[in-house]
Amino acid sequence: MDFTFTQPALVRLITAGDHEVPVTATLRYTTEDPLAVFIDFPPEATLDGEGATWTFARSLLDEGLGEPAGCGDVQIWPCGWGRTVLEFHSPYGVALLQFGTPALRRFLLRSYAVVAAGQEDVEAVVERGLSALFGGV
Repeated sequence: MDFTFTQPALVRLITAGDHEVPVTATLRYTTEDPLAVFIDFPPEATLDGEGATWTFARSLLDEGLGEPAGCGDVQIWPCGWGRTVLEFHSPYGVALLQFGTPALRRFLLRSYAVVAAGQEDVEAVVERGLSALFGGV
C-alpha cells in the first residue's frame, strides 16, 4: 500500500531585483516513488497560472542541506544558518527560492521515518517506470 504525506512551506521567491516574494509551496513524499521528493507550487506562484511540481532526488535534498549539491536543473545549497536555497532551471527560466532549513530537515526526517535511506524498493520503482514508459507491456 502506498503512503503519501505533505508539509506546507512558506518560501521566498528571489526576483531579478533581489526582492523576496512570499510563496506557499507543498513538500510531498510518497512511498510510490521513495527515491524522490516533490515540491508543488500553486497556480498563483507560476508564470502560466497552472501550478507546477518539481521532482528530484531525496538524497540531493539531504546533501544540499549541508553543502552545495546538484548540477543541471536542480541545485541546492545552504545559505547561512537558517536558510537553504533551491535553484530550479527550466526552458522558461530560472527560479531561485529560499526555504527555511528547519522545515526541510523536518520534512526529510519524516520521509526517513517512512522509508529509511537505503531501504527504498528500487526494483518496484524501476518496474513502474518501465511499465509507464512502455504502456504496461
